Amino acid sequence: GNLGDLSDRAKSTLKSVDFIAAEDTRVTVKLLNHCDIKKPLISYFEHNKYEKGEIIINRILAGENCALVSDAGMPAISDPGEMLVAQAHEKGVKVESVPGPSACVTALAISGMPSGRFCFEGFLPREKKELRHRLEVLKNEERTMIFHEAPHRLCETLDTFLTVFGEARAIALCRELTKRNEEILRTTVGGAIAHYSETDPRGEYVLILEGEDALPEEMRKKSDESAWYAALSPEEHVAAYEAKGYAR
Repeated sequence: GNLGDLSDRAKSTLKSVDFIAAEDTRVTVKLLNHCDIKKPLISYFEHNKYEKGEIIINRILAGENCALVSDAGMPAISDPGEMLVAQAHEKGVKVESVPGPSACVTALAISGMPSGRFCFEGFLPREKKELRHRLEVLKNEERTMIFHEAPHRLCETLDTFLTVFGEARAIALCRELTKRNEEILRTTVGGAIAHYSETDPRGEYVLILEGEDALPEEMRKKSDESAWYAALSPEEHVAAYEAKGYAR
């Protein structure tokens, strides 16, 4: 995301540790150069996390301090770093969190969707059958749902949303959060499909999908009538949410 989002505490931590475990050293070097920091790096990512995790933990047990850095977002959230944190706890290594930007929470906050109760589903399966099965499990989920998606898979995912949730379900598509081309598109599943039939998806997406219980019962029954739902004015949509007890 935006380099300006990095906190003073995060910079101080990176300066103070003995070495840094980086998901991609090439990405982390850019961050370190921006902060004028020079530290030894060790590569730590999905396909070497077991081997490198043991090496990192042994170095810490020998007296060194390590900072874990992800390519984007908050380390250990939908990120291979979760394994390193688990290994640290198993070995009695003290773990401290340096809070940072997280795409899922940032997207939820800016989406305008109900945020009192939500579930984070991360990246969906790539295989069509598994994708459909995962979404069928969530078909009656009442909480707001959060997904990560890559641009080259967005249209296929939206098509499956259409099959499982219907075209009238509200959705916010948040891309390139905190970056130069940040964009929030709030529409319906059907509206999103129509939009991306004419526009190429670009950048990394967070999808915020309305829960099954977000609208009052009488309106949810009507939600299958996509033309009626799509014709709601912003004021009517807000009124529907307030009728369910959500704040404006």
